[in-house]
Amino acid sequence: MIWRVETSRIADDGTHDARRRHSSLISSVTEIHTTESPMTMTCDAGKENCIGWAARDPSGFLSPYQFNRRAVGADDISLTILYCGVCYADVAWTRNVQGHSKYPLVPGHEIVGIVKEVGSNVERVKIGDHVGVGTYVNSCRECEYCDEGLEVQCIKGAVLTFDGIDTDGSVTKGGYSSYYVVHQRYCYRIPENYPLASAAPLLCAGITVWTPMMRHNMNQPGKSLGVIGLGGLGHMAVKFGADNFIISSNDEDMKAMEKSLDFVINTASADIPFDRYLALLKSGGVLSLVGVPSEVKFQPINLILGMRSISGSVTGGTKQIQEMLNYCAAHEIYPNIEIVPIQYANEALERLINKDIKYRFVIDIANSLK
Repeated sequence: MIWRVETSRIADDGTHDARRRHSSLISSVTEIHTTESPMTMTCDAGKENCIGWAARDPSGFLSPYQFNRRAVGADDISLTILYCGVCYADVAWTRNVQGHSKYPLVPGHEIVGIVKEVGSNVERVKIGDHVGVGTYVNSCRECEYCDEGLEVQCIKGAVLTFDGIDTDGSVTKGGYSSYYVVHQRYCYRIPENYPLASAAPLLCAGITVWTPMMRHNMNQPGKSLGVIGLGGLGHMAVKFGADNFIISSNDEDMKAMEKSLDFVINTASADIPFDRYLALLKSGGVLSLVGVPSEVKFQPINLILGMRSISGSVTGGTKQIQEMLNYCAAHEIYPNIEIVPIQYANEALERLINKDIKYRFVIDIANSLK
């Protein structure tokens, strides 16, 4: 399936009428409650200060876990976690898909909560503010990309929110936990009028599709966008204004759309016939990969004759993330979410693998992690 999006509604002057016209996807919230009582953490050592759920091995099975967070530094923020979105990265890392997971592993990089403590140099937020943490929590802050606010592209590598190496040398542990400590630069203000549970998916799924759209100037009036895939990422791209869609298996519809799109975002991680989708692009059009297929195959002539290009993209810089959060709040753009307790986390990951979710799980940390 491919969705067509007319991006005249994401104009440079900030105008946006998606609220009135994107009836094909209406924001919704579903809640799941388990009959199981919240599990109480215990620890013989009695020193650990944070509770969470962790995988201990590549089976990926999550269970209660207690550990220490680093102390709050002068530039740090400590936030009480209220919600954490569930991303496919949680599946990949807990199951050691890439071969470098460090156990015990606490997943979760779509974190939303309330500031409970700030360091002496922190000026951007105050205690009680609503904030979020995304896919990375540190970078060198010295290279050209960090200087440009593109910390995710840091020359020395951005430090991941979980399974990265923190400033004190410890392994970072993610948002399936009670609180987080992060440098203020990598903590984002959630506008007061924005529902906190809905904010969580924006910190990965939302920014992942927002970044290539901004990079390729898809905010220009009159541009047209195709979105491949309608999962957690794809539905966020569609949220910026879907008018209609076609079924990509329909040859007549696909033929009619040839050379009609300025831009296509592929959010699917399945292998797709790239030539079929490249044919939809106008001359000079761009196909951007944010999903991760196992291989990319196409006929070079389909790029050469149409001056087309294929690019990649991953989340975004700190400035882009804050801009996206502000934009979604100002224009009432909300992801479709299913709220679940932490006790449902293993089933949620299985459902994610089986594509049994429309469109993003969000864990209610505050009311279930005890």
